Amino acid sequence: MTVFGRVVIYAKDVEASIAFYEETFGFVALRDPTDRIVELNHPDGGGVINLHKAAKSQKMGQVLVKLVFDVADVEAFVAAHPKFGAIHRVPGYEFSNGKDPSGNSVSVSSRAFRNKV
Repeated sequence: MTVFGRVVIYAKDVEASIAFYEETFGFVALRDPTDRIVELNHPDGGGVINLHKAAKSQKMGQVLVKLVFDVADVEAFVAAHPKFGAIHRVPGYEFSNGKDPSGNSVSVSSRAFRNKV
């Protein structure tokens, strides 16, 4: 069996990225002094984020992948985290887009909660 387990984010400023994902989404950093990757885990489970120091040659913020975080109440989340943009309302759910400190696209969405009672 093969399952998706994690995503690697290349960050110019790993410490700023750690702070962003901890403060904004509640992740907890797991650091191993012998490893160059910082692992971010959420206390409630879900996917793992690995933060890796970006090489000087890597261009930040190119949108090829967007991380989407499931939130039941997008409006309340955006009110608490004003760095996220306008709330987009589509049939069945809402979402809002933002960027992490390295310019990577992130989004919060209630799509996972649509059609659930």
